[in-house]
Amino acid sequence: MISRISGTIVDRRAGTLILKDGGISYEVMIPLAIMKSLEQENKLDGSVELVTYHYYQMDQSRAIPVLIGFQNNIEREFFEKFISVSGVGPKAACKALVEPFSIIAGAIDSGDASFLKKLPGIGEQKARLIVAKLQGKVGKYGLIRDDLVSEVKVHEDIKNEALEILLQLQYKKNEAEEMIRKALQRSSEIKTSEELLNEVYRERKTDSML
Repeated sequence: MISRISGTIVDRRAGTLILKDGGISYEVMIPLAIMKSLEQENKLDGSVELVTYHYYQMDQSRAIPVLIGFQNNIEREFFEKFISVSGVGPKAACKALVEPFSIIAGAIDSGDASFLKKLPGIGEQKARLIVAKLQGKVGKYGLIRDDLVSEVKVHEDIKNEALEILLQLQYKKNEAEEMIRKALQRSSEIKTSEELLNEVYRERKTDSML
C-alpha cells in the first residue's frame, strides 16, 4: 500500500499530477481544493511530497490501482471520513472536494445541506446523508487552515491595487503604505480595494478632526 509519494512534477492535467520518481512516473489524482492550495503556495513547480490514499478500482475483471494525493495526514483523514458515507466513493469525493476542507467540515457540522448539495456530484440526497453520518464528528477538520494562503494572497492583491491608486492620486509611497496599514488594522473584514480605500478615507477624515 502506497501511503506517501515524492517526486518531480512532469505533467499536470485537470485534477491530476504526474510525478516522476527515479525511472517511474505515477499518476496522482488531486482534489481541486488541494490543487488550489498547492498552486497558491507555489508547490507545483519542481518536486512535491504528498500523503496518498491508495485503493483499487474494480473494472470488470481487473483491479486498477489509484492514488489520491493530500498535503498531510489530517486532510487524508477527512477524505476517509467523507467516503465513509454510503454512495460517496473515492473518485466521486475527489471531484466533490472543490472547496477548502475546513469550510466543508464546517458546513457538515452546522448541518448546512444546502451548501453541500452544491458540491459537484453531491446533490440533495447525498448532502443529507453526509450530514446524517458525519455531523458532530468532523469538528477537528474545521480547524484546518487551508484558506490561510488564499486570504493572504487576496489581501496582498487588494493592498497593491489600493497602493497603485493612491500613488496616482499623488500620495508618496511611504505615506500611502502607512495609510493602508492603518486601515487594515482598523478593519479585518475588508474584501476589495474599494473597501480598503473607503477605510483609508475614513481614517484620514477622523485624523483631520482630531
